[in-house]
Amino acid sequence: MKILVTGGAGFIASHIVDAYIALGHDVAVVDNLSTGREENINPKASFYKLDICSEQVKELILEQKPDIINHHAAQIDVRRSVQDPAYDAKINIVASLNILEAARQVSTKHFIFSSTGGAIYGEQDYFPADEAHPLRPLSPYGVAKLSVEKYLDYYRAIYGLPYTIFRYANVYGPRQNPKGEAGVVAIFCELLSKTSTPTINGDGLQTRDYVYVADLVKANCLAIEHLDKSANQIFNIGTGIETDVNSIFQHLKHLFASEVDETHGSAKAGEQRRSVLSSALVSQVLGWRVETSLEEGLEKTVAFYKK
Repeated sequence: MKILVTGGAGFIASHIVDAYIALGHDVAVVDNLSTGREENINPKASFYKLDICSEQVKELILEQKPDIINHHAAQIDVRRSVQDPAYDAKINIVASLNILEAARQVSTKHFIFSSTGGAIYGEQDYFPADEAHPLRPLSPYGVAKLSVEKYLDYYRAIYGLPYTIFRYANVYGPRQNPKGEAGVVAIFCELLSKTSTPTINGDGLQTRDYVYVADLVKANCLAIEHLDKSANQIFNIGTGIETDVNSIFQHLKHLFASEVDETHGSAKAGEQRRSVLSSALVSQVLGWRVETSLEEGLEKTVAFYKK
């Protein structure tokens, strides 16, 4: 199949591109390289350095008529979304509509969208959160992701455009950029590799659900292998296991054989205390399973950073 991947030079989507190419698909990558890296792009993919807000992206889709669009390009910095909600909406909502408009005009067979678990559910009522959990985004970033989910259902109802939405937990692994609004795994790896002291917000007992990038890639492959089952579904992708920030640091400190100790700063205002997702639905529908333990995933990630 012809597959267009937006954000394909970035951390997550570049791994998805690799997997799609390994499966024999014809893959085109769209990325403006604002945060993605050209060295992440698979040489067998066609690469177009374009902004997803541009008319050129729409023209590319109209010209190529991809069977599948996998939309991962986004503004991912929650703090920036709070500081500049209009900018966040331009990238995460308006640009997504730009792509959706082109997709429906060429009758794209399927649209895959990367959404967010923690930022959409907000402070959880129960643990782990399933897809039926109340949606209470507390940042413009979370609001934007939820908005695109609603737009996707509109395009399904009015234009017959099938979709799959993945609500990701905290993804980590090789190629994650430690700059900006990165996950703590990438940040800690960067600092420990330079023997710099990391600062943990608050007491470090806040928990997240850490899912290794290769497991997430498998979900994106299953979605296109089973289009009939994945159509018009929303799936959480997480491990169902909570791990606190202090534990993550101690794991990484051991793997780096580092003697650096962390410091603790003030807690970040509005930060969720606990976030963990249930993936029972995607397991039931697509047969997806977590295959990488936290220990194994951290070992692979550290090996990448050491290189």
